[in-house]
Amino acid sequence: MKIKTLTIALTLLLALSAGAQTATVKGILRNAPGESVYLNRAEGRSLIAIDTALVDAKGNFAFTVKTDKEQFLLLNTAKHKDAVVYLMIEPKDKITIELEYDSDIDYMRLLSGKGSKNIEVYHLFNEELYKSLTDYKKVKLELANPAISQARKQELNAQTQQMQNSRNEAIEKLLSQHSNVLISAFLVTYFEERSTDYIKLYESIANGLKKKYPDNEFVKNVVHKVETTIVPGGMAPEIAMKDPTGKERKLSDLRGKVVLIDFWASWCGPCRMENPNVVRLYKKYHDKGFDIYSVSLDKTRDKWLEAIQRDGLEWDNHVSDLNGWTSTGGATYGITSIPATVLVDREGRVIARNLRGPDLAKKLQEIFGE
Repeated sequence: MKIKTLTIALTLLLALSAGAQTATVKGILRNAPGESVYLNRAEGRSLIAIDTALVDAKGNFAFTVKTDKEQFLLLNTAKHKDAVVYLMIEPKDKITIELEYDSDIDYMRLLSGKGSKNIEVYHLFNEELYKSLTDYKKVKLELANPAISQARKQELNAQTQQMQNSRNEAIEKLLSQHSNVLISAFLVTYFEERSTDYIKLYESIANGLKKKYPDNEFVKNVVHKVETTIVPGGMAPEIAMKDPTGKERKLSDLRGKVVLIDFWASWCGPCRMENPNVVRLYKKYHDKGFDIYSVSLDKTRDKWLEAIQRDGLEWDNHVSDLNGWTSTGGATYGITSIPATVLVDREGRVIARNLRGPDLAKKLQEIFGE
């Protein structure tokens, strides 16, 4: 039994070894002979130490990484631990980099990066940030001058805003042009706090990477962001729930039509008051490609069905899990009050939220005409 177990273990070890390939990182760190360079792997919120290298008299250092898939690595030095360089390594990569630490802004500048598209894109990103930070440094020094006039302060503040806008535009353009390069899924987190303003960029990166890297954490995060960000122009998240007969109906099954996602309930007075308007618009535009996907936040099946019949809601796509405010469909769209609507175009993109009454009628007229 022990021999058999050992044989299995050796077989697995050989299989894993056969799958692993060698990637190399060769670097030059200027003006830092004898410095220790650390290489760490990011796993969730943890950092796993991989290797340490010493910078020789000519500034050279090197790492070898055994891997069978892409890895996200962080490189820093013993003296400057917070000045991090990010590396997206894939099997067989042979990467060369040249670094220089700028003590004025506590920044590790990537002077050059070759050997993969990931390092080339990161080099451009790193340089854009470096340029911006050095410009900010000059402005900050001038603002610190106690003799500066109020008018000049206003000029510098406007200049700072313009620099930030220019930097954002440059980074957005860079990532848009390289949306199929894996490290873009990490670099786009630069816009995380304003992700709704850059949702088309997130979508471009998701589309460029999700097929090739379906299990990569950064890619999955970008895809999740696209699927759950509900803004005009963004993709409407999928809903798959059961109708009164138990048949599953998906929102995506209505792709090709303009769809009103209508969150309502039999007990919701304003919802019931709006229903005649929704019925009228359905009858007017259904033959032109308009449909309705009604998500009920009811808890009682009989009351739900009675309201459908009484209000003449004649379309087929009525769904509910009868969980009230904890409805999965409502949770997906962040619904905290009803009535609530989301209008979706033929490609599945959000046109607008919470259109009702005359506003909904006006928008549908714009889309379909009289």
